[in-house]
Amino acid sequence: MPHKLPARLLGGVLAFALLASGLTGDACASEASSQRETPLVLAVKNAGPSVVNIQGQKTIRESASTPGRTDSSRQVNGMGTGVVIDSRGYILTNHHVVDGVRQINVTFTDRRKYVAKIVAFDASSDLAVIKIRTSHPLSVIRIGTSRDLMPAESVAAVGNAFGYENTVTVGIISALHRDVQVSETQAYDDLIQTDASINPGNSGGPLLNIDGEMIGVNVAVRAGAQGIGFAIPVDAAMEVAARMMSIEKLENNWHGLTLRAGVAGEPLVIRSVAAGSPAQRSGLQPGDTITRVGQVETERKLDIERGLLGLRGEAAPVEIQRNGERLALELKPARNSRARHIAAKPSSRTRNSRAWEVLGLSLKPEPRLTFTRSNSKYQGGLRIVDVRSGSPAAREGIVTGDILVGMHRWQTASLTDVDYIIDRQDIAQLGEIRFYIYRDNETLFTDINVARRGTSSRRK
Repeated sequence: MPHKLPARLLGGVLAFALLASGLTGDACASEASSQRETPLVLAVKNAGPSVVNIQGQKTIRESASTPGRTDSSRQVNGMGTGVVIDSRGYILTNHHVVDGVRQINVTFTDRRKYVAKIVAFDASSDLAVIKIRTSHPLSVIRIGTSRDLMPAESVAAVGNAFGYENTVTVGIISALHRDVQVSETQAYDDLIQTDASINPGNSGGPLLNIDGEMIGVNVAVRAGAQGIGFAIPVDAAMEVAARMMSIEKLENNWHGLTLRAGVAGEPLVIRSVAAGSPAQRSGLQPGDTITRVGQVETERKLDIERGLLGLRGEAAPVEIQRNGERLALELKPARNSRARHIAAKPSSRTRNSRAWEVLGLSLKPEPRLTFTRSNSKYQGGLRIVDVRSGSPAAREGIVTGDILVGMHRWQTASLTDVDYIIDRQDIAQLGEIRFYIYRDNETLFTDINVARRGTSSRRK
């Protein structure tokens, strides 16, 4: 089992940072020599217009300390940081930064101020997307990849530390793949550890590499320690952002594409196309590489959703590569009339299961009627109602709404079936186990090493 840090030693950034007022400071600009303008200086300079400071008030309820007195509440000021991920005003931050805030105030480095609203959030991964109204395109943060990070690699954290806006701290990547339990109800998996100072108010801000690319979202600090901070890997954060900004979630539209997990620098390849979907009608096929949707160059799943968002019934031009040939198509999303299974919040029982601990999957039995209606060969399966960010299942592209119908040579029609497979004594000898997923009347598969990670931290 991966080592978990004691919950009582963690805090600071995860708690909503409290301040009576914020302090700001402006640095005097001057011409600098080429020796002073190092790659790290340029990285921070280029990222600056895409980083925002977040402030607002929330209500804190306090329990009565003595018998006979009633509980009380008070208004407190809080702060955090965000990054622009779409030029139309979409900003990524931590969920705990904006959770319960009455008015979300956003300030840019050039002192422009806006009021934002929450568009979507994912409490389990502690990420949220907020949006401001803007009359002109915003500068978007450059997004890198967390796949090839190296210990001792130089990084910089940018954020609203203790209310000191646009604070920059530098350091290195201290370690990778840290699992951090911060309380009985909140845990993070597979975090980046850094010694760049991360303080209350840094939450939701970028961890930058020396090229100025965001490679993590700052989220936590170990209280009482020096130089131990944590960030969500950007690849995991972008997977969650793609789900939060999907046209299906925000506009009740759909495209019918299933994509291989894309990261910066790798082609975005179509894994499957749903029968009768807008994507199929447009001529898109499995194996196609999508290079552009509308005005958005596509490197990851989030870019597909960004390119199709806000079309208002119009079609978007799509550029693809197929068998070495460049093709131009059009994709027009349609209203989502499919029977989608939007699950309620998973119960504590499903999140205490072995599937959640080992795989990062919250499951519930799927009615047999689902399979008979679609003339499926399957007699049963388990609907995936939640996927833990950064978990083995999430890294393989398994998403909420999929149906787990088999593992290795065994069927999975009940939670007991999954527990039996995971706890088999010979599971370690099997190495990677093939998982069979039923999605949009198609069977997909992926391989996951069940024995490698063992149990991991639970989430809220």
